[in-house]
Amino acid sequence: MKNTKLALYALTVGAFGIGVTEFVIMGLLLDVGTDLGVSVSTSGLLISGYALGVVVGAPLLTALTQRWPRKTLLLALMAIFTLGNLACALAPSYGLLMAARVLTALAHGTFFGVGSVVATGLVPPQQRASAIAIMFTGLTVANILGVPFGTWLGQHFGWRATFWAVSAVGVLAFAVLALFVPSQAGQQAPSSLRADLDALLRRPVLLGFATTVLGFAGLFALFTYIAPLLTQISGFGAAAVSPILLVFGAGLVAGNLAGGKLADRHLSRTVLGSLAVLAVVLALTGWALHSRVAAVLFVGLLGAASFATVAPLQMWVLSKAQGAGQSLASSFNIAAFNLGNALGAWLGGVVIADGPGLGSLAWVAALLPLAGLGLAALAIGLDRQPARLAPANA
Repeated sequence: MKNTKLALYALTVGAFGIGVTEFVIMGLLLDVGTDLGVSVSTSGLLISGYALGVVVGAPLLTALTQRWPRKTLLLALMAIFTLGNLACALAPSYGLLMAARVLTALAHGTFFGVGSVVATGLVPPQQRASAIAIMFTGLTVANILGVPFGTWLGQHFGWRATFWAVSAVGVLAFAVLALFVPSQAGQQAPSSLRADLDALLRRPVLLGFATTVLGFAGLFALFTYIAPLLTQISGFGAAAVSPILLVFGAGLVAGNLAGGKLADRHLSRTVLGSLAVLAVVLALTGWALHSRVAAVLFVGLLGAASFATVAPLQMWVLSKAQGAGQSLASSFNIAAFNLGNALGAWLGGVVIADGPGLGSLAWVAALLPLAGLGLAALAIGLDRQPARLAPANA
């Protein structure tokens, strides 16, 4: 049991480092732009480039490495992550920084995808969703602690110092993965790419991907614009936004762990329930933003509701894939999360610029997980057979 916990915590350390490198750039765009002589909007493309690297790299890299031992693959991914961040720290130009960000992103989706499979292989069947949640805790803690610290570090010692620090986290993660993850963890019998694609194209799996996209599109349609929502509608000063986001981060941790435990008991019900709760919280946030106290409370609830969906959705896709195809399906679902992020941010911008405006953003955002709920219900209805990885009472 102790070795199992250490192995899960090793995966958590890797997830923490990847979470920091994904999100910390948001607080350093001005510093990067000034240093490299590009506009803030051009610097912002570093976020889009990273997301594209995840969406493309996750399924591609997983497919190319499907016959690799899982531990070897995790170590290789962490090496790519570390080298990518070192390249970011040393990049002399914007173009090379973008290339380094995309390189780093290649490790992101495959790490979380394969890591989910490894995590579920470390524990009994009735604890598999919780194991996924423990790994993703690294991502949530990155938002609470790693990103604020990385932003502070970059603003006081230069943005390159942040990437040097994240590289050090990568070295630490490589070491703990090498020490504590069992050599055979998550290993599956080899299968052909054709068999993996057949598993990937099963209706419940495809509907699971679409549900993931819609659920996280709803979150990011609102959360991308949380600063103007808090300042222009709730009436907070700009300085209050960062402390309020800590409340969001605390919600992420709580919701992530709760979603994992609930999914271990009743997977299908938790998928449906978590999406329904997310839709309700998003809709009520539109009302809550008109009260400062309610706004802070609902920012925390939004964090909890959004990440309560992560482990159940990831576990649902894993449970409906087959054999070695689980790694490919898991990585595709990580790409789906990132695609949802991009879609939500775009849709939110359309609502603000060409639609009913900032004040209606929450109501529009709520429609997306509601649509995801419909797809999830359809998927569950189409596939009543017990899942291979899912608990018997799912």
